[in-house]
Amino acid sequence: MTGRIAFQGELGAYSHEACRDARPDMEALPCRTFEDVIAAVRDGRADLAMLPVENTTYGRVADIHRLLPESGLRIVDEAFVRVHISLMALPGVTLEELEVVRAHLVLLPQAASFLQSYGIRGEAAADSAGAAAEIAQTRDRRTGALASDLAAEINGLHILARHIEDHAHNTTRFLIMGRAPDLSRRGSAGMMTTFVFQVRNIPAALYKAMGGFATNGVNMTKLESYMVGGSFTATQFYADIEGHPEDPPVRRALEELDYFTDMLEILGVYPRDPRRG
Repeated sequence: MTGRIAFQGELGAYSHEACRDARPDMEALPCRTFEDVIAAVRDGRADLAMLPVENTTYGRVADIHRLLPESGLRIVDEAFVRVHISLMALPGVTLEELEVVRAHLVLLPQAASFLQSYGIRGEAAADSAGAAAEIAQTRDRRTGALASDLAAEINGLHILARHIEDHAHNTTRFLIMGRAPDLSRRGSAGMMTTFVFQVRNIPAALYKAMGGFATNGVNMTKLESYMVGGSFTATQFYADIEGHPEDPPVRRALEELDYFTDMLEILGVYPRDPRRG
């Protein structure tokens, strides 16, 4: 093992799966909350953080955009994980024996068609991997769990059905964060730059701020706004763009953006994941 990577959730969570896929040589450190993940890296208990930021089915992960600028960490990579849902139970249990299946609230609707076809009732759990662990502890033969294959492997459960999600495109994007930025790398599939900013209080400030990206041919793949400090008038923007700040078009666009902002902070410069498509 070469270092630790922290994630939110139980062992076997999809975030744990992302850690194993992206950093197979690192020890995965489970944490209770996103704040705990960030704290683990800041105080040295972990070297990297694996944080989910958005999902193709459910949109952005609540509160994560607020936490990133405050974290003091920098994005060093991105990772995309297909959310494959497996139905698991104790070894020897059949589908016909199951009366209820437990999973995180957002996972249950994604397997609704399968559960309905077998007449199995879904029940919300705080954590899908935790639901799998609970079955292993209680030895309840009437209850199954919806979780990752990794959760079944860790808890010694038998997988009764794989890939039972209703939507084949369900994917979560994760950001891998560390204590220091690395601007030296150049990815084979290109680079991404992520930043946050607040526009100046002048007419059409956002329109003018965005103009530099259009005129310099810089592709902006994400722009989201959210309130800061509980104020309806203080709006912060989160953006992803293709390219590196040292690329002349990106440099010019960021210089123009800086003129129209009160605050501009680059959160990370990192290789573009080829699975972006």
